[in-house]
Amino acid sequence: MGNPEAQGPLEEQHLGPVVRRREQVTPGTTDQRLLDSEGDSEWVHTDPWRVMRIQSEFVEGFGALAELPPAISVFGSARTPVGSAEYEAGVSLGRALVEAGFAVITGGGPGAMEAANKGARDARGISVGLGIELPFEQGLNPHVDIGVNFRYFFVRKTMFVKYAQGFVVLPGGFGTLDELFEALTLVQTRKVTRFPIVLFGSEYWNGLVDWIRKTMIAGGKASEHDLHLFHVTDDVEEAVSLVTKEVGR
Repeated sequence: MGNPEAQGPLEEQHLGPVVRRREQVTPGTTDQRLLDSEGDSEWVHTDPWRVMRIQSEFVEGFGALAELPPAISVFGSARTPVGSAEYEAGVSLGRALVEAGFAVITGGGPGAMEAANKGARDARGISVGLGIELPFEQGLNPHVDIGVNFRYFFVRKTMFVKYAQGFVVLPGGFGTLDELFEALTLVQTRKVTRFPIVLFGSEYWNGLVDWIRKTMIAGGKASEHDLHLFHVTDDVEEAVSLVTKEVGR
């Protein structure tokens, strides 16, 4: 056998923490392969890449909202007309919540969400909007001071609950009901504690409450105690008082 040292200097390549020698040396560098890549782009639609996007949304949401003061999430329809009684109630709620020491979080859209953000901003409070990527979404309303847009509903809904001490729910559609029943489920199953839920607008919500009582509870699908998971009111001061009392402020 020959002397290895007589065969010339040993070729060696360092790739981060990895060392490659002899026939295992690869051409180019990691940066070069990254920047020169022109291959198939289908990988951006694969589940592993989606996991990274989901993780990044949680990180961005946590980073943006971690230093918020105590906050209340206000929900309601994007279709609520500006200047209507429901819109003005939203403005009054946003203002009153700020005056009670809360930041206001909404879905960031128009209608009832815009109204609550406007009230918070008028009162010089912190007005937050958590938007969602939708084909018909108009973007964040102009009264949002801190805004985060999400791709995934479940990430966005986590933020609504994690950074709020309670919910006030104005009249709304399927999205509003989704957020309402998610919160009710979390409280009922004790995934969250001391989380007040206020339904604002008795004329709108009483039909749902009657169905819960006369159909769901009467049919054994829920208990009478579950009616205490939420409150119904038409009064702004009472709504604020209910969330303030339950969070111990």
